[in-house]
Amino acid sequence: MKYVLRILVVFILTFGLNISALAKDGQNKYASIIVDVGSMEILHARQIDGLRYPASLTKMMTLYLVFDALERGELGLDEKLLVSARAARTAPVKLGLRRGQTITVEQAVQAVAVMSGNDAAVVLAERLGGSETEFAAKMTAKAKALGMQRTVFRNANGLPDDGQITTARDMAKLAESLLRTHHQYYPYFNQIKFTYKGRTYTNHNTLLGKVAGVDGFKTGYTNASGYNLVLSAERSGRRLIAVVLGGASGRSRDSHMADLIERGFAVQKTIDQTRARRFALNADTRKTTGTRKPNPKPDSAQAYTLRASHTIIGSGRVGGAKGLQMPVRPAAKNWAVQLGAFAFAADAHMVNQIVRTDADLGLMNAEQVVIPVQKIDGIIYRARLAGLSFEQAGYVCNTLVARAKPCLVVAPN
Repeated sequence: MKYVLRILVVFILTFGLNISALAKDGQNKYASIIVDVGSMEILHARQIDGLRYPASLTKMMTLYLVFDALERGELGLDEKLLVSARAARTAPVKLGLRRGQTITVEQAVQAVAVMSGNDAAVVLAERLGGSETEFAAKMTAKAKALGMQRTVFRNANGLPDDGQITTARDMAKLAESLLRTHHQYYPYFNQIKFTYKGRTYTNHNTLLGKVAGVDGFKTGYTNASGYNLVLSAERSGRRLIAVVLGGASGRSRDSHMADLIERGFAVQKTIDQTRARRFALNADTRKTTGTRKPNPKPDSAQAYTLRASHTIIGSGRVGGAKGLQMPVRPAAKNWAVQLGAFAFAADAHMVNQIVRTDADLGLMNAEQVVIPVQKIDGIIYRARLAGLSFEQAGYVCNTLVARAKPCLVVAPN
């Protein structure tokens, strides 16, 4: 009995902490993020790790598991699914399914992706999980596997549940993984209209076809969540993912999202142009002068990786951009390479990115680190790529030195 009570207390404390944190964040429902899909850089970030309610964005994970099952051969698009009494009783928005009737997997997928059918989501969940509760557990497990560290699912459709929580960063991770893993099914999110039993439904994502390059993903709304939207857009071969949570209205959310898409592509262009510059002089060996232009304004040319976790120990503000943080940590249990030290954080980050994306060095999985160091004449920023083996660190530095570029192997602390 004591053991049961202890488990119950732990559960209540854990659940209570999540809810209290959400209630605190909920004073401002808003959060947003823009991600460059090619580099996984974050181009814009506001409250991206604050707990929020996903609402119907939940259905992106529901469809993720459906697409997984289709790929494994456990489902077929033409398979007919039986509608249960529970699915038929699901609250709107719904397709109006009735107990005992059938719907094909593809029809259910279209209903979920296009018109956000709550009943269709339950039908899919019961087919794959046996029950919606079991399916929600699978959804949460998948979220953790994708690195969605603060996301918990309690149902398949996003109807109100205090325990169903997520963050803007986590939703961006989900969208990126959907694009990368199930790109062949992505057109379902781009479908403007869906017809079922003689009735035609229009996609709730009104920015499809209205904002250049926007080609899919999902809307969501409950009273508690506000107006949510995940979008993906592609222009000139470059793709962005953008997330807005907690909009005040559908119209204001859509207007803000359209602005974010334009801002994201502008930032992306600026970063591409800046990458073309040669490495800056090593700040460890020169004096800082007053002739250098000030750092770019926030969101103009600064970014950090989507893969960076909110749980990374030690973080530092870079470039003076309020709300934007770069993970900064020692290379504990890992070797690293230091690529120089710079008077401006934006330069340190840019050098990290240039070297990390060099195909000859094989560093795409390296962790970008910028470490601010106080010197007599001001702060310098050391650029490092961490998470390397001793052999890899040695190879990288040997290669860069042969190119007359600075590099230093850094041993684990």
